[in-house]
Amino acid sequence: MRHVIALDVGGTGMKAALVGADGALLYEARRATGRERGPDAVVETILDFAADLRAHGVEHLGASAVAAGVAVPGIVDAESGTAVYASNLGWRDVPLRDLLGKRLGDVPVALGHDVRTGGLAEGRLGAGRGADRFFFVGLGTGIAGAIGIEGTIEAGAHGYAGEIGHVVVRPDGPECGCGQRGCMEAIASAAAVTRAWAAASGDPAADAADCARAVDAGDPEAVRVWLDAVDALAAGLVTALTLLDPRTVIVGGGLAEAGETLFTPLRAAVERRVTFQKVPEIVPAALGDTAGCLGAGLLAWDLLAGPGTDHSDGSGRSDRLSTEVSA
Repeated sequence: MRHVIALDVGGTGMKAALVGADGALLYEARRATGRERGPDAVVETILDFAADLRAHGVEHLGASAVAAGVAVPGIVDAESGTAVYASNLGWRDVPLRDLLGKRLGDVPVALGHDVRTGGLAEGRLGAGRGADRFFFVGLGTGIAGAIGIEGTIEAGAHGYAGEIGHVVVRPDGPECGCGQRGCMEAIASAAAVTRAWAAASGDPAADAADCARAVDAGDPEAVRVWLDAVDALAAGLVTALTLLDPRTVIVGGGLAEAGETLFTPLRAAVERRVTFQKVPEIVPAALGDTAGCLGAGLLAWDLLAGPGTDHSDGSGRSDRLSTEVSA
């Protein structure tokens, strides 16, 4: 069975899969990233994991992987296959594509940014399926986005496109890790809500999920904290709508797990802010924590044949990568 290796590397854990040409997860596995052992050890763990996946495919699927895709955090130069910088992994200028290709026996390897890769999967296989223009937003420790156009992700001239978390929504707001003040990430990320709710509730162990539960229970202070974050998120999204005019906005990450506790006030806040802009569908992500793996697999298939190309297995069955994603 034709398949590719897919790796989604996070700060604490790695998710991996063997992915069929139709996007099916044929095998899944997880390992600790082990960043406490240093950047060189993390790279070695990635290489070993990929080699083990290749061996599993040979033994259990009767074939070796035809390509590999890997999604990593931080700054990525996809063209050169270099993981340029990742603060939480401690690496700089790692030629990850070449290292993986050598470990896997010169198998072609695609490298991608984790959020954009997850957005690719959501756009083709998940909540954005069928949308010709979409914008994916991940609300986690930080906030990042992915711009989807006709089933592909626009990375920008320098690979930084979609960094909506660093749109300034309140110039006099809190300082952001990027050095600016009032970035959306500093107010509306899961980490920002956690900080605000811990301070407001007096419980240093409280987090964003606790705040959402308190909102559902009618706690007025929780409602205040929550709606402050929603207002900042809506302001950033309206900027994205103005610039990109997407048909669908897909929201994922930790805060999106609150469901309609987030989406009902968010949709209302966006609608209050727009003037001439068209309000897109604002929907929750559908793939959960498998999005990164699926996206890495899509990158690998695209590397072989191009987005949307027929990956026939030779049996006469047509395995289209995205089952015609674009409208």
